[in-house]
Amino acid sequence: MARLFGSLFLLALLGYGLWPYYTVFRLDDAVRETDAKALTPYVDLPAIQAAYGARLNTLVPAFEPRAGQGADQVVQWLRSNLSRLGDAALEQGITLQWVQSTLREAAERTTESRPALFIDAIDFSFFESWNRFVIRVGPIGSETHVVLGLIGRDWRIVDLVR
Repeated sequence: MARLFGSLFLLALLGYGLWPYYTVFRLDDAVRETDAKALTPYVDLPAIQAAYGARLNTLVPAFEPRAGQGADQVVQWLRSNLSRLGDAALEQGITLQWVQSTLREAAERTTESRPALFIDAIDFSFFESWNRFVIRVGPIGSETHVVLGLIGRDWRIVDLVR
């Protein structure tokens, strides 16, 4: 009986380990489609926008003007508007079309075959944690990182870093 449970556990562990790779295989087909909507089941746009927003929020304070005499109201106004403008820009700039073109460009930079296949351009992929799977497209120095997150029962792109 213990041997049966051990075998079932090993089979389940193997299935879980292969699951994101199957998603990457299906993602490759969606990247080659002409319509970006084919990526919809594999992309979590709000998560990608939030990740870019978090990166921007760490960069923006370095460029904000410093408060000085008589300029406090202007600085507060600028600070509040920068975050609103940033959110709107992220929603307009990070779209399914942007994700598709970013993945295609990463594959074209890395592989010589045309049309460039996303799966051929993958240099490294493995689990970062039990619910995060990282894919490096291209060699170190010119890579694009694609981060898949386990959302419900599906692996989806939750971050894309060029």
